[in-house]
Amino acid sequence: MDKYIWAVIAIANIATFLAFGIDKAKAKKDRWRIPEKTLLLMGLCFGGPGQLAGMKVFRHKTKKWYFTVCGILFTIIQIAIIVLYYTKWKIL
Repeated sequence: MDKYIWAVIAIANIATFLAFGIDKAKAKKDRWRIPEKTLLLMGLCFGGPGQLAGMKVFRHKTKKWYFTVCGILFTIIQIAIIVLYYTKWKIL
């Protein structure tokens, strides 16, 4: 069961990272873009670290303060959920 959880987390982070790269490429070509709500939702769905990495690597959405705040918040929430899952109390 644990390997599936880690696979889902990895896929969510990779997908979020790639979405930021794709959106940046489309922004450079002045083409249709991925909505900001979608990018934020991907970060919320266990993609927080991928969101922060995508922002850093692609230099995308870095001027929008709420992307930085949400990326940090989503990462902290993701870490907290993982820690709670693996503690002996098994709260979740």
